[in-house]
Amino acid sequence: MCNTCGCNVTSGNRHLLFTAPAQKPVSAVTVLSNLLKHNDAHAEQNRARLDAQGVLAINLMSSPGSGKTALLEATIQRLKDSLNIGVIEGDLETENDADRIRAQGVPAHQITTGTACHLDAHLLGPALDHFDLSKLDLLFIENVGNLVCPASFDLGHHRNVTLLSVTEGDDKPAKYPVMFRAADLMLITKIDLLPHLDDFSPERAELCQRKLASSAPVFNLSSRSGQGMEAWLEWLQHEVAEHKQRVKNGQTLRPRVQQDGQSLHDPASQPRFRPVVRV
Repeated sequence: MCNTCGCNVTSGNRHLLFTAPAQKPVSAVTVLSNLLKHNDAHAEQNRARLDAQGVLAINLMSSPGSGKTALLEATIQRLKDSLNIGVIEGDLETENDADRIRAQGVPAHQITTGTACHLDAHLLGPALDHFDLSKLDLLFIENVGNLVCPASFDLGHHRNVTLLSVTEGDDKPAKYPVMFRAADLMLITKIDLLPHLDDFSPERAELCQRKLASSAPVFNLSSRSGQGMEAWLEWLQHEVAEHKQRVKNGQTLRPRVQQDGQSLHDPASQPRFRPVVRV
């Protein structure tokens, strides 16, 4: 997707454009394709670091204002006594979201991307250095608020969770299929506001998701009222336990990524065998 809008270059991978003089003219498409290959290689390194410690990494994606940080605050309050949680925040500017997470008593690191509208593997790698991964069970990556580009980059994570708030419109999965097709789970958030809205239907939103040939679970919840949170928390605990067993079996999980030219209806992520690198 970013081959189209031209936002592949971030502060994390910009150096790759200048590491060696070109021996012959290359097209912009070739340059961008090479950047994606470097990104995927770096993502594998990130995933190996996480797998070596049995840490499950979940990429949270949504439009700005859908309630990602509020969801993390409510989740941490409920799970921090049973799971060791860390959070990487992605925004163009400010430390605001990381400060909110640290106030919950868990480690957090803020990535500020400047002008880049997404995180990539080169940005995530140095961020992992700020955590003692041996003390984590679960790492959330709150991606930059954007319903397009974040789904096109493998960060080295394992699962994608996409949020859709009831104030946005129930046809968002139809309008932004790249993002919602990559989801392993869709959360319809802020449902405590539904009594005040007559133009959002959770059923229509799920129908739009199903029309993308997605079988991802859909949970309705409110971080503010706590309604629907149990299903989300149980899903997380199940995923953490399953990942730890997966790593013990020498397996890992690569997330669905919707890059240019990729099949529009890839099957769900499946565990794959790979020696777990001890780092």
